[in-house]
Amino acid sequence: MLRRTILQAAALAAPAAAQTPPWPSRGPVRVIVPFTPGGSTDGMARVTAGKLSEKLGQSFIVENRAGANGAVGGQAVANAAPDGYTLCFSASIQAMARLVMRNPGYDPLVDLTPIMRVGRGPLLLVMNPTRGPANLAELVAAVRANPRAWNIATSSLGSAGHIATIELIRLIGADIPIIPYRGTAPALTDVIANNTAMMIDPILATLPPLRAGTLRGMAITAAARNAAAPELATAAEQGFPSLDIQSWWGLWGPRGLPAEVAARIGQVLSTGMFDADIAPRVNNMGVEPAAEPAAEFTRFIQADFARSEALLRLANFQPE
Repeated sequence: MLRRTILQAAALAAPAAAQTPPWPSRGPVRVIVPFTPGGSTDGMARVTAGKLSEKLGQSFIVENRAGANGAVGGQAVANAAPDGYTLCFSASIQAMARLVMRNPGYDPLVDLTPIMRVGRGPLLLVMNPTRGPANLAELVAAVRANPRAWNIATSSLGSAGHIATIELIRLIGADIPIIPYRGTAPALTDVIANNTAMMIDPILATLPPLRAGTLRGMAITAAARNAAAPELATAAEQGFPSLDIQSWWGLWGPRGLPAEVAARIGQVLSTGMFDADIAPRVNNMGVEPAAEPAAEFTRFIQADFARSEALLRLANFQPE
């Protein structure tokens, strides 16, 4: 009798388990961007979230949660339930929190699960157009001659732009102040207003004001010129080949994210990021779509972290 009861219960439970809906069965999925709207990370997040919404039939809503150099948004995802309904979309900076902050409140290399790297792109050194130098060599000479007249903005400590800024200062050989901001948009605003002299940030964000004439482009930080701005010379062409540092963007989930959720996102974006509608949107912004799955993305993060750690140590950078 007892055996029959157990078998009946199992028979009743089995269909219920089989009917558990696969992810994502409910919406919306929150895609937290740890920075302000208007920057490169926000722009790429909206492209990616839109593609996921299209392919999976659920809403993927971008939510900007800026603060503490990306740690506010990062902690929100790290503390979220690992059910696939809270994701983090960020750039290279997200992995650098423990290098640039004394107490970020979480460890992105441990508390976040890499899902996929979806894009990469060069940075662009821009300057207020009222300043004299017309190219990188003239800029270097001007800064060396009068370093107190110069400073440089960075969108966030630990960002690709910040790492490239450290390398630029090393090449110049003059100690000029780095002014950190809470995102790309406010940093660009101050460069345009000549409150800060220059900035290195992804071409995605810096190209529009350059086209509008409110900024001057000085150098692309990549080995080759970029199709979005082919008239702009690379740093290598101007005699500074080591200034070759690119930004990248990707998706993370909380620690413990089910492997099947990461695999589903990877399956969708491995083709979706190369759909015909994506290239015109991202190439014009200087971004190259990518689809690097979780295992490869994890290895890439580890290598990028090691390089950035070495540059920060060389600059004697102290976490804040």
